[in-house]
Amino acid sequence: MIALMGIDGVEVREDGSSPDHVGELLSRVADGDQNAFTELYDMLASRAFGLILRVLVDRAQSEEVLQEVFLEIWRSASRFAPNRGQGRSWVLTIAHRRAVDRVRASQASSDRDVRVGIRDLAVDVDGVAEDIEMRDDARRVVDALKQLPEVQREAIVLAYYGGYSQSEIAALMRAPLGTVKTRMRDGLSRLRMEMGVHA
Repeated sequence: MIALMGIDGVEVREDGSSPDHVGELLSRVADGDQNAFTELYDMLASRAFGLILRVLVDRAQSEEVLQEVFLEIWRSASRFAPNRGQGRSWVLTIAHRRAVDRVRASQASSDRDVRVGIRDLAVDVDGVAEDIEMRDDARRVVDALKQLPEVQREAIVLAYYGGYSQSEIAALMRAPLGTVKTRMRDGLSRLRMEMGVHA
């Protein structure tokens, strides 16, 4: 039987059929034949790379995907079923699928980054609003404190801003502890009234 070379370099027999050399290589790769794997790589790597590059456009990513493709072929060559198609088609289908998976993964990553960015932006906006609200509350407290008698204001400021205990305030103000407690109670009551807060 005479064999001719087809347009794409695949051997074609007189009866129009073509022996599946790639399929034979895949069978040998499935058995762990490294020489067959090298031959398969040399035969199809540039074609697979061209297909991947058309999908991904990015050369560096395409090179990574090509490595993934041939790693998958090395690991799963035993899954190739000669009765279901040509070996070359099987390899190129894996290449195409891997390239599409990379596009989807990149898109998912990009979408996730956008969602995180929006969430972070919302947190920042909430943080700014909270900061403004706290400053507004602080200003209202300062304004209300100004309305208190000096002794009440001093006792409250020492307690809430200075962190002093009532006993320490009594010592600082040189006043009996009971007097300090009364000043603070009356001062806080008036402070709530000045700020419009009902107890």
